[in-house]
Amino acid sequence: MSAVFKAPVGLDNCDHEPIHIPGRIQSHGVLVAFDLAQRVSHRSANAEALLGALAPALGQPLQETCFAADADMLELLQECFAAEAGDVQPAATEVELAGQTFEMIGHRVGDTVLAELELLAPDAAGFADDAFKGHRALTRIKRQRTVDDLLAAAAQEVRTLTGFDRVMAYRFRHDDSGDVVVEAKADALEPLAGRRYPAGDIPAQARRLYTLNTLRIIVAVGSASVPVEARADAAAMPLDMSHSVLRAVSPVHIEYLTNMGVQASMSISIVVHGKLWGMLACHHMSPRHVPYRVRSACDVLAHILAANVQSALARASAHRLEAAASVRARAIEDVLHADDGVFALLPAAEALYGMFEAHGLVLAEQGRIASVGVPAEAARELVPWLQAQPQAASGLYSRASLAGLPPGLQDALGIWCGFLALRFSSATAGWLVLLRKEQVETIAWGGKPDKHYDHGPMGPRLTPRGSFDVWKETVRGQCVPWSETDLEIAHALVADLMRASVARNAELDRARSHLLSMLSAGMGTPEQLQAASVQQAGGRMQRFVAQVLDAALLQKGEGLALNVQPVDLGQLLHRMLDEEAAAHPALRFVREIPRALPFAGDVARLRQLLACLIGNARRHGAPDESVVVQLQQQGDLVVLEISNVGAEVEPVAADVMFDPFRATPTGIRATADGLGLGLYIARHIARAHGGDLEYAYADPYVLFTLTLRAEPGAAT
Repeated sequence: MSAVFKAPVGLDNCDHEPIHIPGRIQSHGVLVAFDLAQRVSHRSANAEALLGALAPALGQPLQETCFAADADMLELLQECFAAEAGDVQPAATEVELAGQTFEMIGHRVGDTVLAELELLAPDAAGFADDAFKGHRALTRIKRQRTVDDLLAAAAQEVRTLTGFDRVMAYRFRHDDSGDVVVEAKADALEPLAGRRYPAGDIPAQARRLYTLNTLRIIVAVGSASVPVEARADAAAMPLDMSHSVLRAVSPVHIEYLTNMGVQASMSISIVVHGKLWGMLACHHMSPRHVPYRVRSACDVLAHILAANVQSALARASAHRLEAAASVRARAIEDVLHADDGVFALLPAAEALYGMFEAHGLVLAEQGRIASVGVPAEAARELVPWLQAQPQAASGLYSRASLAGLPPGLQDALGIWCGFLALRFSSATAGWLVLLRKEQVETIAWGGKPDKHYDHGPMGPRLTPRGSFDVWKETVRGQCVPWSETDLEIAHALVADLMRASVARNAELDRARSHLLSMLSAGMGTPEQLQAASVQQAGGRMQRFVAQVLDAALLQKGEGLALNVQPVDLGQLLHRMLDEEAAAHPALRFVREIPRALPFAGDVARLRQLLACLIGNARRHGAPDESVVVQLQQQGDLVVLEISNVGAEVEPVAADVMFDPFRATPTGIRATADGLGLGLYIARHIARAHGGDLEYAYADPYVLFTLTLRAEPGAAT
């Protein structure tokens, strides 16, 4: 027998265990290996116990063995010898030897042909009608459309075919950890569906074998393995048993199954695009031998399952791309037609981060930052850091871990461990950032088992509970990485945002340059200027013109002329809120407004003022949060407070909030109204009515307070 293991195998070295050359087999069968000269090079030590006088001897030619006495066995082996060296596809037949029934499975690996004889159990007749059952299983699987439905159908059909107590359908993740998606089981067994296990539970070399040899059975976990004897001249080279059906089991895996109370198991690989995508894992609470012919039917079923999974994944990806394109089109339309730039996306924030399977987003432009689902502090720390990263300048930058980030940023992000940052404008420092939470925060954990598991010499890790605990410790600070589909959606979105940003900035530059040049040249009366502008642009340009003309009057110290007349402020405010709600169905208002509040003022100017405040609250308020509107009379003052949940305006921006054009060191800054005039004019309308307009922040509320005199005074 060839010596294989030079040191005891434990948890510290199980990932290096040479499991493909164990030098031992399971005890329910006999292994015989032939070299290309067709002489016996290896045999299992139990050959004589199971075959008696028919047992081949080491060095014996094939023609002198029991295999040559049966035409079917000899033909099978000759097919294996004739196969290419890399052709490991097995061939099988049922044979009678020494008064017992065996299934003989042969395959070639390199310069060796392996013949394995599995002794059929007495209950093998119970697996009758295998072909009929297999056909029914394939038909049912082909009917399924979603991945979860495919796995559920496969688990149930494999259990029907094999009779195992439990069949679990695993799906592996990016980090090779695995989820039990669904299971078919005996009623008495505790459920395991929904649990996740770390990649270490299936070491790398085991994954390789699961990909090469897609079906593996362990008939009796507690039985002693049988050594393989080698001919003297063949002992130096270990026998490659990668494709052997009788290959002995790693002691680490035996420990794992024993701790779970499992006495027999079978695994069927689901290989998609050449990678181990998932697995059907079968467990039995007592020894169980499933005939090779039934296992072959299960293996065929798994190949059909893999092809259908691949198709379902392609359909799911195409559906995501299609849905994302629809969301993207609506979002870009909002940006192009709104006064608030990228912040027009806030009402659609949930749909935007949902299409990336993220959990929140951050929007930033022109020094303003808004977040949905993500703490404001995290957003304020993240955006400046992104702005300073050279690798983020290309338009798309993703991370799936906190590792390598500055400690302060790590603390601010907390559980928000991954982000996909879309930089759509360097000129305006425009960002859309999708964020994901830590993996441990997002697992659909099915509940810890109540059953007690004994820990063997390999330690407590080798149980479902212990494995999960170890997995949690290894994924702290990491999120689920961004998939190829995520990146494909992101590339399309950032390209659209870039085009929209360029178009908006070009329009604003043209409007600003044209209007300011006309004003500075003193061309014509205000009425003529306004008429000329209406001819050149639509309603949005007309608003720009009116605001610039108002600003010009105020800059000259002429003030705003008022057409004072009686007005019911309560009814006016109700009507405007109704109009806003009709235009934006997702917007909700909490109203504390008297049914009637008589006042004397300029109705058009008051409407302009109220529209500015209501529009600001809508654009800057957090999605799914109501805007609170409170109107009351306090002595000779009318007080209106409009508050929305939102991010605090940065102090530098708050200082110039009511300034015309909002001059900054880098020039005039575009804002919600395009020219930075809305709040400037609104404050002057308030002052023209003997009152004022003020901004404040009371976490988490942005608050604008308008005061008006019951008897309007002169403009100030």
